Amino acid sequence: MGDSSELRYLRSNVIIEPLVDRFYAWMFTFAPVQASMNLAFLQVPLLESYLQSPQVHVAASNNPDLRGGYFVNVPEERAGEVTELLETIKKDRADMLAFADAIAEGEELVRQNATGFDLTPLYPKLPPALNGLIEMAYDTSNQAAIRFIEPLTYKSPAFDERRQSVQLSLDDGVERPFILSTPRLPSPDVLELQIPFNHPGLEALFQARMKPTTAAKLVEALGLDEAQAAQLDKLLTTEPSLSADRHIEDGGRIRYFGHACLVLQTPDVSIVTDPFISTDNTKGDRYTLDDLPDYIDLVLITHGHQDHIVLETLLQLRGRVGAVVVPRSSRGNLEDPSMGLYLREIGLPVIEVDDFDEVPFKGGRVVATPFLGEHSDLDIRSKSTFWVELAGKNVFVGADSSGIDPVLYRYIRNNLGQVDMAFLGMECDGAPLTWLYGGLFTKPVTKKMSDSRKLSGSNAAQAADIMNELGATEAYVYAMGEESWQGHVMATTYHPDTYQLKQIEEFLGWCKERGFTAEHLFNQREWRW
Repeated sequence: MGDSSELRYLRSNVIIEPLVDRFYAWMFTFAPVQASMNLAFLQVPLLESYLQSPQVHVAASNNPDLRGGYFVNVPEERAGEVTELLETIKKDRADMLAFADAIAEGEELVRQNATGFDLTPLYPKLPPALNGLIEMAYDTSNQAAIRFIEPLTYKSPAFDERRQSVQLSLDDGVERPFILSTPRLPSPDVLELQIPFNHPGLEALFQARMKPTTAAKLVEALGLDEAQAAQLDKLLTTEPSLSADRHIEDGGRIRYFGHACLVLQTPDVSIVTDPFISTDNTKGDRYTLDDLPDYIDLVLITHGHQDHIVLETLLQLRGRVGAVVVPRSSRGNLEDPSMGLYLREIGLPVIEVDDFDEVPFKGGRVVATPFLGEHSDLDIRSKSTFWVELAGKNVFVGADSSGIDPVLYRYIRNNLGQVDMAFLGMECDGAPLTWLYGGLFTKPVTKKMSDSRKLSGSNAAQAADIMNELGATEAYVYAMGEESWQGHVMATTYHPDTYQLKQIEEFLGWCKERGFTAEHLFNQREWRW
């Protein structure tokens, strides 16, 4: 280990993987209700399936045609470690597994007995694990459902910080295993920290990207032993790597960091959308964490999918963010956990917004605008597009919102004005309903039904309708998991004849015919005015 008193920086290419019970953490494996159900009905059966046929899972994991499938990519010779992990989960997470079973029992109770009459007699029949945590209610069509009192679930046995840990390593450019299926086992070149995500030591560690500190201070902040301190030393360097042009002195600038991540700047303000940022600064073909401004006034999160609220990036922004702006959830729907509760729990400041709420900043404002589609027709309210007025331009951050009802965008224009630049997602043939939400269903969903309800954004015609209604003449379609550093989260594979790419080509042709500026973004791009 080097001199522990020497000033050091965190290396640019350090990766953090936040884990819960060794599975990669995202909102549906963290929020207590959804985490319990995914653990019981998805992750435990997945590990059991792997242990029955490890070689089948490994072969499927390496088959490009099955990319993004639920297969555990752990070598067969390490199956014993998976057995140990499964046994530990069943023993130490018994409360969570019981809670998931109670949810299934409670939903069946409602299905069988809520026939439009008084629900009061059903409360004594609820499984004890649900008492005090739910309310049963009808909608105006007399369809009954369970609503969770979500803040209390974070105080219940269904939430346990001891599940949380992090792995720190250096980005070597090799694609990591798919996050929804493969647990992260220990490795000699990985620093394992059994600490919760809100641990102050993590903030101190990532602040060292910008401000030098000593290894001794970091060892103390993270509570490391001698062996861990030696591993930490490999993650530190004596030279800073921040980009000299990460701030601007006049005008406005937007930088595309990949996927749905934009950095919008003036000399007075910095705004980041859906941060999902590469740590590999050796390629020279992308912006990385080195290119972020030192202070970020607002982070805008459009929706709760794992490629838009990316915990491994968000954790690295703690201590340098004014607020994370998130759409408000429905307050208790099983399929719609609160992003606000989730992010506050990991130590980030949060502003929750409803449609057409405004967040002002010096020289401009952000307005939350409605988001249609892309959520398999589930009753999910925590999704928002954003209108950003910045340095004299109106920018529409459309994320994966669909143009299924173009009149919505006419209302946006009539209320807020004409758009100068529109950023759109066109993953128009998304995954089926059960790919992402399967762990939340306690009643079987047929394949035909699941396939009919996809996680799809706009096709060419819908994107054109959005442009027409917004009055926009510049359109930028973000890459759909095509950038190399996103494979572990996106697991998408495209070829020139892929339907989504053909739809993007059709849309770009439509724009060209009308004299509009339009591009399919990839890796990086900058606009200045």
